[in-house]
Amino acid sequence: MNKKENKFLPYLMVLPSLIMTIGFVLIPIINSIARSFNNPEGIGFTLDNYTYFFTDPLMKANILYTLEIALITVVLSIIFAYPFAIYVRFSNSTISKKLYNLTLMPRFIPGIVAVYAIMQIIGDAGLIARIGKVFGQTWQLGLMYNKSGIIFTNLWFNIPFATLIIAPSLSAISWESLNSARDIGANKWSIFKNIIWPLSYREVLVAATFVFMSNVGSFTTPYLIGANNPKMLGVTLNDIFSVYRNFEQAAALSVIMFLICAISAVAYILSNMKKKEREIK
Repeated sequence: MNKKENKFLPYLMVLPSLIMTIGFVLIPIINSIARSFNNPEGIGFTLDNYTYFFTDPLMKANILYTLEIALITVVLSIIFAYPFAIYVRFSNSTISKKLYNLTLMPRFIPGIVAVYAIMQIIGDAGLIARIGKVFGQTWQLGLMYNKSGIIFTNLWFNIPFATLIIAPSLSAISWESLNSARDIGANKWSIFKNIIWPLSYREVLVAATFVFMSNVGSFTTPYLIGANNPKMLGVTLNDIFSVYRNFEQAAALSVIMFLICAISAVAYILSNMKKKEREIK
């Protein structure tokens, strides 16, 4: 094989995936953006589809409701996942290893199965309520058909997910560096602030970004556990597309959801750019 053939071989190897990306990702995105500016008849340029979501009280409530749940889920997921990742990384106990293995479980359970299982536990007639009845008590958690139930269920999925993202970054921290810091008198807070956090904060940001994006577009959990009003944007999008058959408004909402998710993605990209600038200097 000559040098000219070697030059084009990498491009030929990535060509199939490039074609798939263009055909199944890029073209649908462009089509959705273009359609979002059409009127319901499918002709003519209009901003009414976007105006509707920011002027209609119900739709504004749905957007704020989605952002509230997504942000709360992100904060709680990181609060629980980050210390847990540190624990399983720096603990040599058998319990920590078994607990870390449990974080893989949600990856192998279909989402709808997990949600139904949780409903059978936290529901007003679920397992906890039935156990309470045995003791003559009324144990109703009040987690069904409201945002608390959605957040609770989201945490079941997202805490293990965030842990799996954060934990590998902690593997780069050697025991030698920690022991050296202790030898010169560093306490636990100093070790965390000067060693652990600088080497893991980017993965924390990655985890927060993916948790946020997954919750903005989530459907199964809010559809089964959420209330009828307000609704998260994933359920709203399904209603507009499948029930009301307003494809132009559905396209506009898809673009809005993409832009909301892009905000968190931009934060991650800017963080990486700043890190590269510091490395160059």
